[in-house]
Amino acid sequence: MTLKSVDTLLDVLQFADSHTAVIVPELGIRVTYDSLRQQVLAMANALAAAGIRRGDAVAIALPNGLPAIVSFLAASIAGIAAPLNLAYPYEEFHFFLGDTNARILLCPPAGAQFARSAAADRKIPVFSVEMSDQGDVQLAGAPTGVSASAPTADDIALILHTSGSTGRPKRVPLRHFNLAVSSANIANTYALSEEDVSLCIMPLFHVHGLIASLMATLLSGGTVVVPTKFNALSFWRTVREHRVTWYSGVPTMHQLLLARTHQKPVEAASLRFIRSCSAPMSSALIQKIESLFGVPFVEAYGMTEAAHQMTSNPLPPRHRKAGSVGVGTGLRIRIMNKEGNDLGTNQRGEVAIQGANVFRGYENNPDANARAFVNGWFLTGDEGMLDEDCYLHLTGRIKDIIIRGGENIAPHEVDEILLRHSAVAAAVTFGCVHPTLGEEVAAAVVLHEAHDATESELIRHCRELLAEYKCPKKIYLVKTIPTTATGKIRRRAVAAALGDDEL
Repeated sequence: MTLKSVDTLLDVLQFADSHTAVIVPELGIRVTYDSLRQQVLAMANALAAAGIRRGDAVAIALPNGLPAIVSFLAASIAGIAAPLNLAYPYEEFHFFLGDTNARILLCPPAGAQFARSAAADRKIPVFSVEMSDQGDVQLAGAPTGVSASAPTADDIALILHTSGSTGRPKRVPLRHFNLAVSSANIANTYALSEEDVSLCIMPLFHVHGLIASLMATLLSGGTVVVPTKFNALSFWRTVREHRVTWYSGVPTMHQLLLARTHQKPVEAASLRFIRSCSAPMSSALIQKIESLFGVPFVEAYGMTEAAHQMTSNPLPPRHRKAGSVGVGTGLRIRIMNKEGNDLGTNQRGEVAIQGANVFRGYENNPDANARAFVNGWFLTGDEGMLDEDCYLHLTGRIKDIIIRGGENIAPHEVDEILLRHSAVAAAVTFGCVHPTLGEEVAAAVVLHEAHDATESELIRHCRELLAEYKCPKKIYLVKTIPTTATGKIRRRAVAAALGDDEL
């Protein structure tokens, strides 16, 4: 299939027809491309009538669903979309509304009290986004009489924040062409077409859900099924009823589905592939899922600053490499040392990227930009290496690397070994303070309910498969491991909670 040529998110909607664009499964609502286009343009005009101009941020605090999709696209056309997690506490809403300099806030008709309170304290007008039983979305009480001007490819469409795992969240402005190029890269990677049906289980306040699940599907003319939230209990019923051909999630979601599935689900017959991104996935789990679900499982590598996808393992007949996040998808990749020089094949260093989907720099943060860019290349903060076939292998975050007596240890490598043990459901490795070595290796482990492995048993398991200096000297058996709203393991939070004492 030849993809539509687009420069902005508005261009995606110019190819409107009677094909189904969005399905809301809980409500039985189906919206065509024609209807979606009309609703988006109507809301963009309403935002313009409410005073939104190019460069103005529209904060959005909505659950997954058609209102979130229409609001995101409309805000990106009239101004800048700034989606936020509806589950944020008051303090975070207050920070993000101020940090984005939001001009208005879009909320559901009921609830969202923390968002509304924070907006009131910042004197930001709030508009409710309503949806009829027929799937017509509009701003309640919005003014009329103004038409939004069409954006250009170079206009900022979306502003998101980094997760803040390495400090205060940084603002990431993404332009229309960044998002259009990234959407096309994803659609090309997986040969998406109008025959495909994507199940969007990622939140639509995050670049993974917005670009991979939503925009890549709309760009290719396919259908997006958007439940209000991910539900492992109803997941396979939704796949069957709507003949879903693919879905993308994070490892915690895949693990939940795997834990509840003991034989190949008949509902999986329509699936073409499964995608994982936003956090590392163990090779052992990938093999289990492929064996049980009977379709290719492709791991991708993405980040907000690249408008999501940077690499992906390809679909058959091309080779999928275990332990790799695949090859570059529409951008260039280098591995650099601390001096900014290129490293050779199979040499570890920092992953650097360059391409049309990569942002130009953090907003109002020259210090962060000076550290993040070298000769036009963006430094991702991830350590990795390129093999002889140009497949990228990630070995950890640069700042998460454990330095034990001068030896560098990648936490993810130890995680992988722990996850090979049949009793281990989840694992996260981190460094603890050591009086002479500087750091020592420790880990937190969640066991499967039916297993009762001991700390000493797990340490012996590691010693059989790892060099002694890489083996955890302390393993904490815990009930849960904290993750971000998008399923990323909060390695630093685990280290702070468990690793304060010297080992």
